[in-house]
Amino acid sequence: MVEGIPLLEVTILIPLLGVLLLAWIPEDDPEATRAATLALSLMTFLASLPLYFMYDVDAGGFQFARVYNWLSPIGAQFSLGVDGISVLLIVLTTFLVPISVLASWKGIDKRVKSFHAALLLMEATMIGVFAARDLLLFFLFFEVQLVPMFLFIGVWGGEDRVRAALKFFLYTAVGSLLMLAGIAYVYVKAGHTFDMVAISAALPGALSSTEQFWVCLAFLIAFGIKVPVFPVHTWLPHAHVQAPTAGSVILAAVMLKMGGYGFVRFCLPWFPDGLVEEAGGLFSLASLMTWLGVGGVVYGALMAIAQTDLKKLIAYSSISHLGLVVAALFAGFTNPNFVEGGHARAITGSVYQMVGHGLSTGALFFLVGCIYDRRHTKKIAELSGLAKPAPMLATCFVIAALASVALPGTAGFVGEILMLLGMFENNVGAAAVGATGMVLGAVYMLWAVQRVIFGPTEGANREVKDLEAVELWGLVPLLAAIFVLGLVPGPFLARMEPAITNLAALYGG
Repeated sequence: MVEGIPLLEVTILIPLLGVLLLAWIPEDDPEATRAATLALSLMTFLASLPLYFMYDVDAGGFQFARVYNWLSPIGAQFSLGVDGISVLLIVLTTFLVPISVLASWKGIDKRVKSFHAALLLMEATMIGVFAARDLLLFFLFFEVQLVPMFLFIGVWGGEDRVRAALKFFLYTAVGSLLMLAGIAYVYVKAGHTFDMVAISAALPGALSSTEQFWVCLAFLIAFGIKVPVFPVHTWLPHAHVQAPTAGSVILAAVMLKMGGYGFVRFCLPWFPDGLVEEAGGLFSLASLMTWLGVGGVVYGALMAIAQTDLKKLIAYSSISHLGLVVAALFAGFTNPNFVEGGHARAITGSVYQMVGHGLSTGALFFLVGCIYDRRHTKKIAELSGLAKPAPMLATCFVIAALASVALPGTAGFVGEILMLLGMFENNVGAAAVGATGMVLGAVYMLWAVQRVIFGPTEGANREVKDLEAVELWGLVPLLAAIFVLGLVPGPFLARMEPAITNLAALYGG
């Protein structure tokens, strides 16, 4: 805390109070609504920065911890705290929300106040997911943030928005029910507590390897849908295509990371024996997740190559990139001669890639929204030669595309190299297959750049206007952050290392 200020609570409360503040703004004044939301989201970002800069790397563990009575009869508490992993994801969230406001500045012209209220509510719940130290509180935040995203797709989405929203809801509802069942079982077995630290201490002796297998499976399905992992990914491309620009930015940049965060926070440390327990002597959950992950790398890349819609291409690229994240998290558990250092490197790379992917893919979706606002199409065949009429837009798109394919000097390069090096120490085969994603990623992304940016300028593409000031205010910080994390990764990695080393040691020991 800063001189007694409860930073985490303030970071969550600002957007929540902002929802109430927006109610006082007249419906017929959308500019005031946009300006107020931008100011509130910037205040939230500034409030989150002390969490990062004041985090004590040497001390490690959960910091800025606060506990309040909540549901005392069942032992649930309003317990908050951050470690080196969650603090980065909170700052990523608060950084991207004001950018999402700028991304929607021109694109949202109906129910403007409701849209921005939903965006602020989503920001508060996303921060809560990463800050919660009580399992029931985590579940509450995890579920409530689905409501704004459902509304983004279903109310402000494209022509097929209702079908996309229902598909999103059905997938996530199934995962949520399974996770709730797993939470209930963990609660009973851990001595009727939802405290994450207490559960971590109690579970090793409380669950047999078979029990761990089944409870872990419930969590894996819930978080796997959120990532999403192949083959439970089919809701994502449809949701992205129909979602408004701000919805796609938040969905790709933050919301999908909640699945990876769930793997790191719960599945790896709580159920190590369940991950290596073989089902019927055929396969372990760790092997299944590793190969589903690398399968998603190849599948997502091949599907991206086949797309004719630019937004759907980027959606499938997310499936490919995050498939490698999933494979890297679980590959260490597939090696009987477990290499702890390699596993720690792979986890570090996975978390770093979550952040890097959030920045690069968020920028790409932002830019696709800019293109759509000008041309009212996302069809690659109808977009060509935009570099001539819109050089700034073209420059930003090329930078974001190169960051997406992990160009050295960008955040994606750091994450992918760490993941692959760590995977090679524990599962050479999975690492080799996963590495093809870097090659295939260059194929589909550079092909898209060549067609959309550097092709012949014809027809309506000659009249495309370049980026406006409000768009540059959002894109320039986003692209700058990609290079900061790519060129100076040390301080960010240092904050993660204590938490990740502890995770790797839990299995290695």
